Amino acid sequence: MTYLQAIILAIIEGITEFLPISSTAHMKFANPFLGLGDSPFTNMFEVVIQLAAILSVVVIYWKKFLDIKHYSFYIKLIIAVMPALVIGGLFKKYIDIALSNLLFISCVMIGGGIILLFIDKFFKHPSIHEEEKISNKSAFIIGCFQVLSIIFPGLSRSAATILGGMSQKLTRSIAAEFSFFLAVPTMFAASVKSFYDVYKHNPEVLVKENFSLLGVGAVVSFIVALLSVKFFIYYLQRNDFRLFGYYRIALGVLFLLVSLSLGIKIIQ
Repeated sequence: MTYLQAIILAIIEGITEFLPISSTAHMKFANPFLGLGDSPFTNMFEVVIQLAAILSVVVIYWKKFLDIKHYSFYIKLIIAVMPALVIGGLFKKYIDIALSNLLFISCVMIGGGIILLFIDKFFKHPSIHEEEKISNKSAFIIGCFQVLSIIFPGLSRSAATILGGMSQKLTRSIAAEFSFFLAVPTMFAASVKSFYDVYKHNPEVLVKENFSLLGVGAVVSFIVALLSVKFFIYYLQRNDFRLFGYYRIALGVLFLLVSLSLGIKIIQ
């Protein structure tokens, strides 16, 4: 991986991580066009820059994360992240196979787009306008929805958790904010697991040059994500999800057609 490739992937990640359009799908789609194959370092790089993007949430909502008086906030995050930790550990081999199947990811992108076209009609009249009013039960249910994004790469962690939040009567913007909060422990755990797996099975990847690439990618992803978060919340306060639905469907179909015409392997 070159520094230019790292920067391009980081920009893609920073823009797409918080939008319900699947950052994973965008990076997996971009890799063949950037000349990047499926490798231990590439996989680790993608996880690490996702964590870097998500750390922008800690900066934007730093008062929330540092307010230890409201311990219920942390309890909700712990409850919500548990399903992903359990399922991610039990089905890692299946998840790795799904992540390498671009045909599967494309189909999930299209299916997720169709859901976003109708999500606002499914969940009308939200009643929870503040994060403090989210119950522990609702937090757990949102966490279960997050599992869907693990089992079905390309669904989008953001889309799945927002869908879960809206099913629990959260407004679009509050569901999005809780999705942001939940991403922090989720991606921290994923990054630790990714580093451990590389250290255990591919220690040759952990060299100075690769750490430099990780650093550049993390910084770029973090900065771009800061802007993406603010845009997304502003957008949701004024609009519904249909634009993202149409985009997902169009990109999923386009990638299938381009892949077939260029001979890119959609099942690696």
